[in-house]
Amino acid sequence: MLNIEHILKVADEYRRAASVEEKTVSSRVFQDSKKLGAIRSGSDITVGRYNAALEWFSANWPDGAEWPHSVPRPEVVEMPR
Repeated sequence: MLNIEHILKVADEYRRAASVEEKTVSSRVFQDSKKLGAIRSGSDITVGRYNAALEWFSANWPDGAEWPHSVPRPEVVEMPR
């Protein structure tokens, strides 16, 4: 089941670990600096965007940062070159 709170928890932890603003995180993940703010204000996202966001966070997680325990972490699948 999708849980918008999972995206927000992961985004908040990423923001702290990377020492960047929410707008920067939002731009990196969604290519839209306002999307995380909109989600925080009650906006919804599609299943595809939800999954893509969690996959992006998992693949780009800062070294040494701890992934939130309450959020299942997707496996990072390396694409063949």
